[in-house]
Amino acid sequence: HIKDIGYLPEERGLYKTMKVGEQALYLAQLKGLSKAEAKKRLKYWFEKFEIEDWWNKKIQELSKGMAQKIQFIVTVLHQPKLLIFDEPFSGFDPINANLIKDEILQLREEGATIIFATHRMESVEELCDDIALLHESNKILEGKLVDIKRQYKTNTFEIGLVTDDEVQLTQIIMDKFDASPAVYKSLNNDLKLNIKLKENETSNDLLTFLTSNAQVIHFNELVPTANDIFIQTVKNN
Repeated sequence: HIKDIGYLPEERGLYKTMKVGEQALYLAQLKGLSKAEAKKRLKYWFEKFEIEDWWNKKIQELSKGMAQKIQFIVTVLHQPKLLIFDEPFSGFDPINANLIKDEILQLREEGATIIFATHRMESVEELCDDIALLHESNKILEGKLVDIKRQYKTNTFEIGLVTDDEVQLTQIIMDKFDASPAVYKSLNNDLKLNIKLKENETSNDLLTFLTSNAQVIHFNELVPTANDIFIQTVKNN
């Protein structure tokens, strides 16, 4: 039923010549809310987003991001069980994108099922438990994000070391491990390496070896991002 679904399309569907409040009330009533209940809920959301003074503005007076806020409110106002968001952060600056992200996470915590379509892989990392990757209209990968990351990781660690003799230490490490230069931003003038462990080697083995030969100031497992996984999967297909 329509009252159980909220849909935020990528292309905005607001009537440009209508006033914000008038249109929000109209759309809320289409989704089964009484006028009184719609006003009550809209008051809550307008105060939460600090947009009370937008009520009598026309949609055409709003920026893309401002109109997106209104459409987001209308999408979630009737508290649907299923929410479908298509590129919900389009038009937002970082502050407002973060605001909407937090609201989406809160809706998920409250029990809503959320289908989220986006090209922004960093948003996938932050918001999604399960993913399906599409390429040229074909599904090329699906599953729980944590399981997919585990499947694609290569047991590689990014390390930063402080030593008096970088050349000698690099040779010692490369004689024992599969190592290569690493590139990452650091405030220290440290020796940066990526080390790929074999199946019978553990991170504890590596850390024990490193601490016995140098000061370890950076130690991080390289877990592939959703963007890395998407690119690799497309290439493999």
